[in-house]
Amino acid sequence: MEKEFPRTGKVGEGRFVSAVDEFIEVTPSAENYLRGVVLFGRNVASYKFALAKSLLELGPKGVEAISLEDLAVPFAAHLCEHLRLAPKQATSRSSRFLDACRQFNDGSITETQLHDATVRRGFANVIDAFHVVGADDIPLRFFVDERKATLKGIRLTPELLGISGSSTAQALAETEARWRLVETAWALDISSSLIAYDAASGLLVPGTRRIALGSARDALNGY
Repeated sequence: MEKEFPRTGKVGEGRFVSAVDEFIEVTPSAENYLRGVVLFGRNVASYKFALAKSLLELGPKGVEAISLEDLAVPFAAHLCEHLRLAPKQATSRSSRFLDACRQFNDGSITETQLHDATVRRGFANVIDAFHVVGADDIPLRFFVDERKATLKGIRLTPELLGISGSSTAQALAETEARWRLVETAWALDISSSLIAYDAASGLLVPGTRRIALGSARDALNGY
C-alpha cells in the first residue's frame, strides 16, 4: 500500500502551480510526488530524467549512501544513450558536460575521461533543482545532499527506498517516456503549450495535426 503524506501544498498558497497541486492532492504518496517531479518539474535540460532513472535503479538494490563517483556511472550512461537518440538534450546552446558525453559516444574520449567530466560538471545544478516543482520544493525529499560532507554525494531517503517492485517499474517507464516526449519537442522546436488533447478522437493535437498516443502511453499514464 502506498504511504500517504500530509497535504501541505494547497491551491492558491503558492507552493505548487495549480495543475501539480490538483495532481498530488488526489493521493499524496511518495510515488505521486516523484511523478510530480518527472511530469511537472521545469525542463531546461534532461539531467532530471537521468538522475531519476539512476535513483530508481539504485533504490531497489538497497543502496543508501551514494558518492558522486558512483552516481556518475549510471547518470552518464543514461545521457549518452539518449544523445544517440536525440542530439538536443538541453535548451541552452552549449554544455561542456553534454559535449563530453558526445565525445564519448564518437570515441573521442575514454570512459574514464567521461566519468571525470561527469563528477566535475554533471551534477552542478540537477541535485539542487531536482525537488523543485513550480516555484518551490515538494514537501518531501528523495535524497539528502551530502556533497559537502564526508560522503561527497547523496543519501537516499526512506521515501525513495520505499518505492519498489511494480511501482519502480512503472516509474522507470513513465520517466523514460516523458524524457522521449521532451527531447522530441526540443528537436522539433515545439512548445508543450501548443499541444492540446482532443477528447473526441483521443489524440494529441499540436496546431492542426493529430498524433496517435500509443508511443506516449507510459508518459501519459502518469498524468
